[in-house]
Order: sequence, then structure tokens, then C-alpha cells
Amino acid sequence: MKLAINYLLRALCLLAYAMALGKLAGLLPAGTFDRVTTVALVLLVLHTCELLLMFKHVRLYKGPMAVSVLLTLLFGLLHWKPLADEKVKSERET
Repeated sequence: MKLAINYLLRALCLLAYAMALGKLAGLLPAGTFDRVTTVALVLLVLHTCELLLMFKHVRLYKGPMAVSVLLTLLFGLLHWKPLADEKVKSERET
């Protein structure tokens, strides 16, 4: 259930970014979704702050650091929190 919610929230983040890009490119009708660019910008600012504050968890990603940084900028808590939870779980087992 947690995983399904995580994926749903990730999809909503991507939808917000896609709609903001569509709005900026003029692909969405005029007068609709006027605040979508603001929402996407706020998400990016918050996720950037998260990246700076939670870098110790972001670096736990098993892939390239650039990918982990990108995933944190896109998804924030939805990316680094499972990494932190996994580390705590592995520490309890040892």
C-alpha cells in the first residue's frame, strides 16, 4: 500500500511538471491551469531545500549520484525517505 501511494504521488509530481512545461510552451489553452507553473516552481524550490538538508540520505542511492540528485529534485521526500528507512532497517538487523 505504501509503495502504491509513493508511486501515485510521484506520478502527480510528474504531472505538475509536465503541465507546467506545457503551459510555458503554450500547449495548454489560455486561461486554464494558470497556477500550474507556480506549483511546479514551489515543488522544485522545496525539493532543492530537501536536497541540501537531507544529502546524507540522498547519497545512499546505489546508482550514480547525479541520478539521485535528479530524483530528489523531482520527487523530494518520495526519493530519499525510502533510502533512509532502508538504512535504519539494515542497521537494526546488524
